[in-house]
Amino acid sequence: MVAWARGPLAGLFGASLPDPRVSIEETDIGVLMRSARSSHDAILFNVDNGPEGLTRESNHTLHDMRGLSSARAALRPGDVLAVRSSSPDRNFTQRLARAGFSVEECRVRANRSRGARHVIWIAATPQ
Repeated sequence: MVAWARGPLAGLFGASLPDPRVSIEETDIGVLMRSARSSHDAILFNVDNGPEGLTRESNHTLHDMRGLSSARAALRPGDVLAVRSSSPDRNFTQRLARAGFSVEECRVRANRSRGARHVIWIAATPQ
């Protein structure tokens, strides 16, 4: 994702990546979340095609209750976990709520006006 933000999507990101207030960590997100406490403004998951962990069994642990609890603990109050999926998943929406997030499920097209519909969950931590 970072390579795209610096490459073909650089026009969309403008000067946001080199902004001194921004830090980007390209690492195992599970390790990062488990080691951080109230230190991140946003966490973005674009893993597999959703919360079912299609390509790696270990990806399940990002979307289960323990993984979501780690994500919540790593975020500052009022900040956001965003998760993309190729399809809706009512159970995942409920898990986010049980983990203490307020959840908005946004349905968007893969392209601006056409293409497959995706789901992006915007999960905010309490203020």
